[in-house]
Amino acid sequence: MTTGAARWAAPGRVNLIGEHVDYAGGLCLPFALAQRTVVEASLLDEPRVRARSRAEPGTVDIALDDVGPGSPPGWAGYAAGVLWALRVAGHPVRGMELLVTDTVPLGAGLSSSAALECAVALAADELSGLGLSRTELAAACVRAENEVVGARTGGMDQAVAMLATADHALLLDTRDGATRQVPLSPTGDGLAVLVIDTRVRHRLADGQYGARRAAVEKAATALGLASLREATVSDLDGLDDGLRRRARHVVTEIARVRQVVAALDAGELASIGPLLDASHESLRRDYEVSCRELDLACEMARLSGAFGARMTGGGFGGSAIALVPRSRVDDVTRAVGNAFAASGYRAPAIRQARPSAGASRVG
Repeated sequence: MTTGAARWAAPGRVNLIGEHVDYAGGLCLPFALAQRTVVEASLLDEPRVRARSRAEPGTVDIALDDVGPGSPPGWAGYAAGVLWALRVAGHPVRGMELLVTDTVPLGAGLSSSAALECAVALAADELSGLGLSRTELAAACVRAENEVVGARTGGMDQAVAMLATADHALLLDTRDGATRQVPLSPTGDGLAVLVIDTRVRHRLADGQYGARRAAVEKAATALGLASLREATVSDLDGLDDGLRRRARHVVTEIARVRQVVAALDAGELASIGPLLDASHESLRRDYEVSCRELDLACEMARLSGAFGARMTGGGFGGSAIALVPRSRVDDVTRAVGNAFAASGYRAPAIRQARPSAGASRVG
């Protein structure tokens, strides 16, 4: 028996710039997408979580006391993990039944996992009467992903899913959690941000993401710093080649975020193309998280009229973004699609991204 059924939704996100720095005390500039994960939630009369998704087979039914690191496995760990994180923080979370009815495209680098977590967190907060702030709920979502799922992600995705406002990007300082809304309205500037989903799927918990994070932390330790946020490029000379390249990406990416924010504050969105290109090159060469499909998408977008393009998300597949004059959207879309077909790749999914609002109750 359930009571209090309602629906909550949280958005996916695109990171305009600031990739793989959220776990290094860096600066990120994501914005929320119109694509949302929707969770229908209701209370159970017993301390359990029962979760289903229209995108996944079967039902996960587990006692709240049995939720913890590694349990339940799979997609349900993101949802149930939020309830676990709230409980271990001392909040009186009640049993819940969850049905995921719509999802942000899975594995596309658009943070479908954080969207699910944040929708569940809002539902748990309201249904259990917790009265927590969105910042507190976002922290619980991060802990769920880190400790229950085992993906050592930073807090960028959850922050923007909770705090985003329409027609803005969210400048997030991951060192102290400070945020600022930065104007971002591509349509008003005669531009479009295209999201190019390569349809190459990845898993952040498969060890690659964790290995990059470990390298960044090792580099900071070797330099005697709390994080690479405090480092300069010249500080990195004493590191071995592998660590130096990883650290160089982080240090230069943080600098690029500052430059992009300055351009947006000045109303000069079209000028950031070279910074997007430099970010992709850094992720490709120094951080080694790109792949041939992402490289091809960015290359063809530039050749067919984009001001700049870069991979976005954790990497190893997923999506790229391209900043394009609205008059060239069709050209870029056609060129990327033709290049993928000529290479024997699956056709990419290409859509325009509109900076949208954060998580909310929807019914």
